[in-house]
Amino acid sequence: MNIKVLYEDNHLLIVDKPVNIPVQEDSSEDKDLLTMLKEYIKEKYNKPGAVYLGLVHRLDRPVGGAIVFAKTSKAASRLSNEVRLQNFDREYHAVVENHLDQKKGTLTNHLFKDQKKNISKVVHKNHRGSKMAKLDYETVDQNNKFSLVKVKLHTGRSHQIRVQLSHFGHPLFGDQKYNKNAKVGQQIALYSTYLRIKHPTKDEYVEVHCNPPETFPWSDFNVSY
Repeated sequence: MNIKVLYEDNHLLIVDKPVNIPVQEDSSEDKDLLTMLKEYIKEKYNKPGAVYLGLVHRLDRPVGGAIVFAKTSKAASRLSNEVRLQNFDREYHAVVENHLDQKKGTLTNHLFKDQKKNISKVVHKNHRGSKMAKLDYETVDQNNKFSLVKVKLHTGRSHQIRVQLSHFGHPLFGDQKYNKNAKVGQQIALYSTYLRIKHPTKDEYVEVHCNPPETFPWSDFNVSY
């Protein structure tokens, strides 16, 4: 399995998800990360029968980086509760178009997801079915055309970072859904680079970092933690 394990014990498995792999089975029928990791556990620990692995949160298929799975049902329940209570610290790096006038700030919008089109949009707060989305952003670096921003999520809405930054006037490089300038074949420049979560059975926190691939446009910036 060519997937980097960032942390593993009897209750948790945190890995660096490769880009363009679905987290779980979808209509494409491409092999998904959940299946790969179950096979990894089965082989590594020589487990008979079905392997339990709980999905705690998700990353969009084109997005790579740190993602958490639960190896027991107890861990899954407790981790899901931490996510619900917003005690789950998640940071991402993204390369966006242009330079941000305000180098640091908070974006708060209401988002509505069109399930049929698998696309989200910013709507009025009274829009039926909308959910509040909040994130903090900070410009880390910039060049002539792009800015490298660090994003901290307060909520975990579908396509949240992509939609909010696009609405803010700074769509992500290579984002085929929300950036009209993206070209076919470009890889979206969004990566889950930091996670911090309370361990489900210990009185301590687990913290991991990982870096985006050293390919364009990441290669134009120093992204390492």
